[in-house]
Amino acid sequence: MKGLGCVRALLVILLLLPSAAAGDAPDSEREIIELVPDQKAGAGSHSFLAPFWSLLRGGTGHWYGQRTLEVDTTPQGATLDVFYVRANFQKRFEQGESPATIVLPSRVEAGPRDTVTIRALLDGYREREVRIRVRSRQSAVRIDLAPLPNALVAVSHVYLAERAALAFLTTEALAFRLQKSNDGIAVILTQTANTPEADETIQGVSDALIAALKAQQLGEDLMVNVGLTDAARGEVEVRSLQGFDPIRGLHSFTLNLVPADQGASGVRRARAALSRIGPRHVHGCALVFDESLRSQLEPADLARALAPKGAFTDPFLRAAMKRLGEVSPDGVVSLTDGSSYRVAAPIELAAAGNQAAEVRGYLALLRRFVAELGPELHRQEALRGLVAPEVGSARFAQVLDRAEARERRCLADGD
Repeated sequence: MKGLGCVRALLVILLLLPSAAAGDAPDSEREIIELVPDQKAGAGSHSFLAPFWSLLRGGTGHWYGQRTLEVDTTPQGATLDVFYVRANFQKRFEQGESPATIVLPSRVEAGPRDTVTIRALLDGYREREVRIRVRSRQSAVRIDLAPLPNALVAVSHVYLAERAALAFLTTEALAFRLQKSNDGIAVILTQTANTPEADETIQGVSDALIAALKAQQLGEDLMVNVGLTDAARGEVEVRSLQGFDPIRGLHSFTLNLVPADQGASGVRRARAALSRIGPRHVHGCALVFDESLRSQLEPADLARALAPKGAFTDPFLRAAMKRLGEVSPDGVVSLTDGSSYRVAAPIELAAAGNQAAEVRGYLALLRRFVAELGPELHRQEALRGLVAPEVGSARFAQVLDRAEARERRCLADGD
């Protein structure tokens, strides 16, 4: 009994000793996450022996002091899902944002196998999870997040003759799935991050079939909702294909929206529209517009947009080049470098098509072509899809306004 009394006296003395390992006060800028279970761990030998172990660990603070865990992520601002697990059962769950301070029960109140699981999530980065024992000596953890393996670098939108195509360009081969949404189609690009460049081209997309595009990062997946117009819902067939651009090293996934008649009525309207284009639409001050628009677009981007590539627009662009020859003197189209082609000959028509970005008057003809094809609402978007499909709608509107302003000044000077 005398020995037991000495032990009890020693316990009291140890409990009164100041803690040498007491935790620092939490930073005021950190979010505080309380993660103390409602129930303490069952009493065990650790509860009785804790004061003795404290002698070896610098005081009672290690066992009885406040237990906190400082959590930082790189980059900061990640969402933190925090789980308290005891004997394989979740005892508490909280959510916060890094940087954060997690408040835990004291070590003497925790079981020997109690753990804290921290899951860090940030848009555009891989999810990462770490696990820490509550009774460990670790007081801080830094979670470095790795960027997602794939990125959406651009979205190309083309609308012409009652058909539309959306191409998603990514740095790696794309894994995707399609599902119906309330207002159209949801394109889910797995383990893919959005980029500011792609987001710019998504904004403002609309035509007779597509009401709007909206991108949303959902953890490791990017969802692009393709909202369809009332006229398009149930009336268009959705087709998809994948490809690769070896020059830029980009992978592509293209979503084609095809009308019920497979585009037959659009072809008839396109032929009629081209037949209404005359010399005045491609010469004179129209050439001023043509030159201004060309000078504001990247030559490589313009050449890529107009070159034959197996898209549904290829026959229309070929027919437009042929029409340009028909309304030009002697059936000859001239290039910016001074060379020329007589496009009535099939071989020279093909050569001009491969250099369409340099053919003078061709951009002016395409402007008139889309004007003849559709309502005012979609003219600009149709022209953008033909000559600058990867340029955002807002930026293309500025480019087009400047080119048409120069044309108006030319017309005013002529008067």
